[in-house]
Amino acid sequence: MGDSKEAGTEAPPAGAAARGGLSLLSQGESEEPSAQIIRIKSSPRFPVEDNRQGSALFLGGNEVKSRAVVKYSSAPPRTAFARLQEKTDLKLPPANWLRESAKLGPAGTTILGNSRKSKPFSSFGMAYDFIDSVGNDVDVVSDSENIKKLLKIPYSKSHVSMAVHRIGRTLLLDELDIQELFMRSSQTGDWTWLKEFYQRLIDQKWQRKKKSKEHWYQKAILSKFLYYSINGDGAAQPVPSTAKQQKSSSADQTNDSDGASWPAPFEMPSSVSEDPSASSQGGEPLEPSYIVGHVASAPKEQNLTTLFNDGENSQGLKNDFARNILWTFEDIHMLVGSNMPIFGGGRYPAVSLRLRDNNKPINVLTGIDYWLDNLICNVPELVMCFHVNGIVQKYEMIKTEEIPNLENSNFSTKVIKDIAQNILSFLKSNCTKEGHTYWLFKASGSDIVKLYDLTTLCEETEDKYQNPFTMPVAILLYKVACNMMMKKNQNKKHYGTVRTLLLNCVKLLDKGRHPQIIASANYMLSELFQLDEPKKESSESPLNENSDESYSEEEEEMPDSDENVSYSTCSDPSDDNKAVAIIKSVGELSVPEKYKSIHQIRPSCAFPVCHDTEERCRLVLTYVLEGLKSVDSSIKKESDLPAADPNTPIPLKYEDESTRGGPEGLEKQMALFLDKMGSLQKGNYSSQSGMIPGSWQHKMKLQLILKSSKAYYVLSDAAMSLQKYGRALRYIKLALQSHDTYCCLCTNMLSEVLLFLSQYLTLCGDIQLMLAQNANNRAAHLEEFNYQTKEDQEILHSLHRESSCQGFAWATDLSTDLESQLSVSCKCYEAANEILQFSDLKSQNPEQYIQVLKRMGNIRNEIGVFYMNQAAALQSERIVSKTVSTAEQQLWKKSFSCFEKGIHNFESIDDVTNAALLLCNTGRLMRICAQAHCGAGDEFKREFSPEEGLYYNKAVDYYLKALRSLGTRDTHSAVWDSVNWELSTTYFTMATLQQDYAPLSRKAQEQIEKEVSEAMMKSLKYCDVDLVSARQPLCQYRAATIHHRLASMYHSCLRNQVGDEYLRKQHRVLADLHYSKAVKLFQLLKDAPCELLRVQLERVAFAEFQMTSQNSNIGKLKTLSGALDIMVRTKHAFQLIRKELVEEFDQWLRICLPNARDTRSSPGPGRSHMSRSN
Repeated sequence: MGDSKEAGTEAPPAGAAARGGLSLLSQGESEEPSAQIIRIKSSPRFPVEDNRQGSALFLGGNEVKSRAVVKYSSAPPRTAFARLQEKTDLKLPPANWLRESAKLGPAGTTILGNSRKSKPFSSFGMAYDFIDSVGNDVDVVSDSENIKKLLKIPYSKSHVSMAVHRIGRTLLLDELDIQELFMRSSQTGDWTWLKEFYQRLIDQKWQRKKKSKEHWYQKAILSKFLYYSINGDGAAQPVPSTAKQQKSSSADQTNDSDGASWPAPFEMPSSVSEDPSASSQGGEPLEPSYIVGHVASAPKEQNLTTLFNDGENSQGLKNDFARNILWTFEDIHMLVGSNMPIFGGGRYPAVSLRLRDNNKPINVLTGIDYWLDNLICNVPELVMCFHVNGIVQKYEMIKTEEIPNLENSNFSTKVIKDIAQNILSFLKSNCTKEGHTYWLFKASGSDIVKLYDLTTLCEETEDKYQNPFTMPVAILLYKVACNMMMKKNQNKKHYGTVRTLLLNCVKLLDKGRHPQIIASANYMLSELFQLDEPKKESSESPLNENSDESYSEEEEEMPDSDENVSYSTCSDPSDDNKAVAIIKSVGELSVPEKYKSIHQIRPSCAFPVCHDTEERCRLVLTYVLEGLKSVDSSIKKESDLPAADPNTPIPLKYEDESTRGGPEGLEKQMALFLDKMGSLQKGNYSSQSGMIPGSWQHKMKLQLILKSSKAYYVLSDAAMSLQKYGRALRYIKLALQSHDTYCCLCTNMLSEVLLFLSQYLTLCGDIQLMLAQNANNRAAHLEEFNYQTKEDQEILHSLHRESSCQGFAWATDLSTDLESQLSVSCKCYEAANEILQFSDLKSQNPEQYIQVLKRMGNIRNEIGVFYMNQAAALQSERIVSKTVSTAEQQLWKKSFSCFEKGIHNFESIDDVTNAALLLCNTGRLMRICAQAHCGAGDEFKREFSPEEGLYYNKAVDYYLKALRSLGTRDTHSAVWDSVNWELSTTYFTMATLQQDYAPLSRKAQEQIEKEVSEAMMKSLKYCDVDLVSARQPLCQYRAATIHHRLASMYHSCLRNQVGDEYLRKQHRVLADLHYSKAVKLFQLLKDAPCELLRVQLERVAFAEFQMTSQNSNIGKLKTLSGALDIMVRTKHAFQLIRKELVEEFDQWLRICLPNARDTRSSPGPGRSHMSRSN
């Protein structure tokens, strides 16, 4: 018979049902009661004395609120009941008694409800099925019989014995049958410690009470009455012979099931079923894949199977109630299991049937029992059948709200409400430690209620795992934590609660017996710390909030400040000093708000605030290590592994560059690495420990290793930002070793994991580059690199159980050679780029792809500059007369290749600025090549060679290409100005060399002059003298020098020119123009007086040369007057030269004669101030 889930919808109030006689309903006409708000008014205030109570109770007169929602029902559709004829003998069995049918369902789980006694772990079965409600929304989870027993405590003298567990803000209540427990103890030896404690407590030996014959008689006629009511036939029918057998077997079953079915102390089953059982949860279903899977960071494809499938059911933790109801009584939210039979009742939605002996009046306890059953199951009507000695007499229908006013059963609903609120406050205030088993006990005939912490008492024994509640509580703590983390919209708010649940779960379990749960719990603890999120500085972060009503196991009881509360541990010697709390009199429970809840939010349960990244990552690694230890301890060694002591550091020393093979060796290692990455795509698996692929150990270790790699990556990134490059390299090495082990174990490499690897290699490349650029502090970096914590050693030891962890050794060694470090950095970026090519990751992660290409371009620029500087150094050491060596040419080629690849990297991502910089560096390389060819030949016979011209022109081409790449100065002004300056320098150098070492053997003088003039003018074009910047004085000096050189060249041409008068005149005008411009620019500079004086003297010589060609005296006089005027204007230059000489003389005096007087301030005899004579 299939289970049916019913939605919780509101039903009309119970009082809305019409009054009338009882009639038959057809099957399916009426449905399970879903939700209803019942407002009940009690009778007027007057004292009622109960025979069993022995004390007067004042009953309230206000109304109470009740709402019930059926969350789950395993009962078939309700069947209409039949009114039995008078004089029907209920002692005779009906024909359908104890038989199965489609109408009734399986025997024992019929519409009549489950006849068996509830199991000791019944609340856990409900909690597993409705995990969404536990820990947050629901105050109490329990069997309805336990709820009724608690609410009847002030009215009853019978004993109460219940186990209480706290999960978050939820209390789980279960009957703790002491008699059944001790009977089991005498057979198995378990619970002996509790038996001894109980005997000391009541000071007598326990004896198992046997059920009376009257009890079994009443049970039998009730069962027959209910079957008669379903059968619809008022007459007794003959029972087949098989019925007797069924009856006898049923009686045996009743006898057996009447006692609690106690499982043995829980142990992890050797093999867990792989088929997840369907959860009968009414709310949001818990994804089985999450239980030991991921929270946020692990890939979805890596989610693992359910950790606990049918294991809890096989241990007697099945939710076998006919109905699970979410009952709200006033402000108390309860998840209740009920087996009460519910029938259809004519025009009424539902009725409950009760059989009463007409000779026995209904008392208060029975009335409360009937009333609470109807409230919990949302049944508006009660039908009572009265009998005398099993003979039916009459029927009577009573509305639920009228039950408190029945004769001889009058009670106040307001008092029941106060009792419920007081009991809940008492339990929540004292059952504060999650994972502990509390025992609520009231002896028969006593008014004192005591609460004991059985977990604390059990820990005092030799075997602290004797408590059979340990495993169910641990599983429930684990499942509630899983469920809270599944709720992504609010999981951060509950991180403190989740952490407390998991820590208590781990604390309860024996590591040797339950490695799977402990490993999974530790993994989830590590997942609480999100490594991929930036640190929240403000207190608004949900991580800083306290978890609501969740306590740490280390917390001590907070003192009660309420003077009315009397349940704190009593110091009276007559009271039991083992009790956590005591209610001195059950009468106090009826006093409104007598017990106020003091379960305050504890600061210790707030999620730990990690003030820095390293602290957060270290916490993650601590949990990861505990998880790895649990996994490793459960793996059976199929072969002897090489002995390794986790306390012995594994060396992380660097290799000498002579053994590495240099860049050529790196190429081979890169090829092997890429082959390995290709094989990972095919799903190759290799494990040294013998783990079985698909086992829980394999899946869990994969997740833990991946988490450790991420933690080490974050640690490395943090150390990088602190410029602790040795430490950063050590952490990234551990991250890559973890990832290498993950690759060995993984049967299907996921794209997300490949992306992680790309990020690790990118960071490794950054670290190697920074180590290369900070070679001065190499000793400190080496010391940081070789340091290891014990935690890191143990994690590495666990990794070495699966692989050699050498897959990335080529990337993480600390070298002392600069070239090797740069090459390793480049190979890291190249490997990261290759990984992004797998599974089309570059299109899925464009930002990561762009960052990798930028770094590749940057490192290739660095390597190009390194080779270029080496070539320049060889050139400076080379003897001038020697030709270019092969080593220089090889370095040029390497440098050019790096620049070319870097330019391609930047151009592929449209990074025009960096592309322009690399083009500029390529131009500089071409100039170095040109300079290398300058020294070939005799200095006295030297001419500007064609090779020089070729390389200078190539340099010009690269600079012009850089300018075209930038487009305009607005793109990047600093780079634009730099490229312009380099281009101007190239033209100027080329023109100067052509002018100073004119290639007269290959070109005519006129052609050389023309080329020099063109190059000089182009140099002036790219030399902006008007732009205000730090380079402006240099630009002015260069422009002045260019004008001076051009003027000198035209002056020389004029002296040597014969014949063409037009050309002579043109040269004269140009010489005079450039001399004038040179003078103006030199006058702007304060540090070039000698150059200014030289230009002026050349102008005087130019004037004298012009005078020689003049015939008239007037013209000569004019020319000489101009020359004198030029000479007079040289005064400014002389003043600047004198100032420089005086400053140099003063500096010399301060060095040679530090105590001498300033001779200029006090001139001696015969001396005068030079300034006056001038």
